[in-house]
Amino acid sequence: MAVKHRVDLAPLEDVLAAYAGVKGSLISILQKTQEIYSYVPEDAVYLISARTGESPAKIMGVATFYSQFRFAPAGKYQIQICKGTACYVNGSERLIDVFTEELGIGNNETTPDGLFSLNVVSCLGCCSLAPVMMINDRVYGLLTAEKIRRLLRELREEDETV
Repeated sequence: MAVKHRVDLAPLEDVLAAYAGVKGSLISILQKTQEIYSYVPEDAVYLISARTGESPAKIMGVATFYSQFRFAPAGKYQIQICKGTACYVNGSERLIDVFTEELGIGNNETTPDGLFSLNVVSCLGCCSLAPVMMINDRVYGLLTAEKIRRLLRELREEDETV
């Protein structure tokens, strides 16, 4: 069963006021919502519906069509692992399995402690470093299973000392 995350909707009011009556603004509203909360909360969908007159089903239909939108809080460490051609040829599929083994999550999931989110992406544009991943804004290339395991250990240890 999914955990319901209660959020303060007050910050969203300014966004909704700015787009009031603006046709075709749903995607912009959803993008601003995600900027505020780091995801699109269920409560926000209902508020957006009430203010725009669009049904919650239509809002979710639009939001789920685009891969940029998340529906649960993202982890502190947002991992993007490339599955583009160069990375795939160099073993990224096996490395994706390492994340599943080590973190217990799959694509588009977040660990229960909120520390890690995993997203498999089509290309990171760093083919000369294949296989490659990003964690937040840092690029890690020429990956191996052991490099990933070591990095995850280091991040966990770093988080424990903070």
